Amino acid sequence: MAGHGAAKPMRAEAGGPLRGSAEVPGDKSISHRALILGALAVGETRIAGLLEGQDVLDTGKAMEAFGAEVERTAPGAWRVSGVGVGGFHEPANVIDHGNAGTGVRLVMGAMATTDITATFTGDASLRSRPMGRITDPLALFGAEARGRRGGRLPITLTGAANPTPVTYTTPMPSAQVKSAVLLAGLNAPGETVVIEKEATRDHTERMLAGFGASVLTEETAEGRVITLRGQPELRPQTIVVPRDPSSAAFPVAAALLVEGSEVLVPGIGMNPTRAGFYDTLVDMGADIAFENRRLEGGEPVADLRVRFRVLQGIEVPPERAPAMIDEYPILAALAATAEGATVMRGIKEMRVKESDRIDAMARGLESCGVGVEEGPDFMIVHGRGPGSVAGGVTVASRLDHRIAMSFLCLGLAAKAPVTVDDGGPIATSFPGFVELMRGLGATIHG
Repeated sequence: MAGHGAAKPMRAEAGGPLRGSAEVPGDKSISHRALILGALAVGETRIAGLLEGQDVLDTGKAMEAFGAEVERTAPGAWRVSGVGVGGFHEPANVIDHGNAGTGVRLVMGAMATTDITATFTGDASLRSRPMGRITDPLALFGAEARGRRGGRLPITLTGAANPTPVTYTTPMPSAQVKSAVLLAGLNAPGETVVIEKEATRDHTERMLAGFGASVLTEETAEGRVITLRGQPELRPQTIVVPRDPSSAAFPVAAALLVEGSEVLVPGIGMNPTRAGFYDTLVDMGADIAFENRRLEGGEPVADLRVRFRVLQGIEVPPERAPAMIDEYPILAALAATAEGATVMRGIKEMRVKESDRIDAMARGLESCGVGVEEGPDFMIVHGRGPGSVAGGVTVASRLDHRIAMSFLCLGLAAKAPVTVDDGGPIATSFPGFVELMRGLGATIHG
């Protein structure tokens, strides 16, 4: 039994070219933040295009537990009636965030400067992941956390009764840590400052400004410095969520893996702090056209037209890692059919995601006959061109949605089918993945 219920094996096998339009779900990162900031605004926020995966739905349930009204009015359309900054109520029950690391970390930040207590838990995968990187900076505001050894869930967090603003330098590039500190700073007087040595995705800063908070971002010799003025009255917004570039990575990769394919992936968020994967594909020689570039809700968006082309192995610039940390698993799958080695360095964050993604990809690729080298913060995949992946194996997904989807995409270009032992977690981030891929012509069973 997996942590989410009975395991759901899935199998992918080679077939004809992929064709058509792939309308992927809304951006997960933006969906989480829209619900949280809607709950912290005074009045009614309307959200269109919300990702209705389990991770985001669990964040919506958490906002209800803290006193906001959260209602689905149509597919992808939601209404949030907020309680204002500092207005969270103490929840009556434990808050279960399932598999959502982003959700639990951002929500802990949002409540850490309100004088209430809440207990957080999650599934087996989430309970194994480190939370000290969040609770340590929240303690600087005056919050108190008690959990299992190693700073793991379940954790009971008591918010600061008299919060103090902080200046915090993130010890690792993490948008989750930065965002948790900024959300905690909302209910602290004065200015909260976050210093990033390496820039990470900036959805929180953009959305805070959209809701009326005073946020200043400066590039300095120390790095990126974000200054938030606390205790604003956030104004409700109408938000249109762009489609998720991390979800789009899978149909894009599949089109690049299967000879003769041409796929359109419309309306994808092209925020430069998230677009590292697409920059890397261009460097590898991918045939991708970025059409109809535009702004939607303050976020850059484009339609991606992707055609099959043999990729070349490259050394991915390590400084690009924060802008594509979630895409390294599918990049590793693509690298398996590229010509030459693809070198990925500065990726130690992969080891503390839903699973140890470096180990998960390395072991799975090796079982498919692909040469892999790996270390604490690097992975090198030795590609031998199209048609070189043996397949014919069952790969452990480790309760990780991105591992499962990456190997299903690889199976579409392998000599023999590739099975993942459990595709159930895919629903946490990409509901409808299998149906979307089948609509393009992919052969996926399960």
